[in-house]
Amino acid sequence: MPLIIGLGNPGSKYAGTRHNIGFELIDTLAQSLSVRLGPGKGPFHVGKGNHAGQPLYLIKPTTYMNNSGKAVQQAINWYKEDIDLCLVCYDDLALDVGTIRLRPSGGAGGHNGIKDIIQQLGTNAFPRLRIGIGNDFPKGQQVQHVLSSFTDEERTVLNPTLDKAVDATFCFIREGIEEAMNKFN
Repeated sequence: MPLIIGLGNPGSKYAGTRHNIGFELIDTLAQSLSVRLGPGKGPFHVGKGNHAGQPLYLIKPTTYMNNSGKAVQQAINWYKEDIDLCLVCYDDLALDVGTIRLRPSGGAGGHNGIKDIIQQLGTNAFPRLRIGIGNDFPKGQQVQHVLSSFTDEERTVLNPTLDKAVDATFCFIREGIEEAMNKFN
């Protein structure tokens, strides 16, 4: 049963920020599937849904971004799921707003949440969906950038991108990471 895990920071202070685009994707998926999320059996919120006859779990860690590994590991252990069926969705500075990329594995790419997941799981071999947040910021202002909100202009591009990310996630659920990559990268 696939686990779709969106990364972000908990609390209203971070709602709508670039770093929380993984949470936004989970919220969009939950709305699409009529799923309500509630407390899980670990540091995460969870909701059970179904797509094309395939049951799945939507997960939002309640840890802060840099400690995402604990929540991801506990969710995988609780649901006794194969890591290949876990799609981790998160923001990526290296991609322009409006761009998504799927990969079956890889490094952290400077993303502290992914770095923590790799450390906690002891592997970098897990599927991921990266959503571009752009990198138009002055040198040394990365933290301020990821914790800032999207501009109105960026939102006009981002909203259809979230729809595309939903379609890519559904493809991952139905057909696996390779097919999702072929269709959406």
